[in-house]
Amino acid sequence: MRRVSGMRQNRMLAAGLAVVTAAAVLGDSAVLAGKEARPVTGQEVTVVALVVHPRTHQPVVVLEGRRDRRRVALVIGPAEATGIAVPLHNITPPRPLTHDLLLTVFGRLNVSVRRAIITDLRNDVYYATLVLVANGTEMELDARPSDAIALVLRAKVPLLVEDRVFDKAEKLTPAPAPDEPGQPPSSI
Repeated sequence: MRRVSGMRQNRMLAAGLAVVTAAAVLGDSAVLAGKEARPVTGQEVTVVALVVHPRTHQPVVVLEGRRDRRRVALVIGPAEATGIAVPLHNITPPRPLTHDLLLTVFGRLNVSVRRAIITDLRNDVYYATLVLVANGTEMELDARPSDAIALVLRAKVPLLVEDRVFDKAEKLTPAPAPDEPGQPPSSI
């Protein structure tokens, strides 16, 4: 067995703890550490609206591609909407929310968020990957898109959507425009 220095062992433990913490908070079932990053066939997006759907009263986050202005709308829960609304509106809560705490833990363990990618839409469920860097190694975590969005907004890193997600979403229903005439959505 190879002996590891105390400082190096602490760094390895910290990186491992960060991955485990992220997995627990994000509901990750598969952490892909040390693998080469797969090519992204998408584009960076901006959160253009966080609204309440007028008919279902469910929160909806609307993302718009920077390259082609295509939009995709994701229905999320009320807690997830709060997690996104706080950084979106530059609100500082009196106590840290879960995503704030997670970024604090990452920072103390020298782990950084590099980007998040919404990777797929299957059976009306969106999938995302959160890309972290620890000790110079990129790690990919399976994440709920709402958690990934909340984290990248706080970390001020890119959010991407793969082109196939835009294509699949367009086949379901068109993304609502925040300024759609006739029925203005309620902003969160």
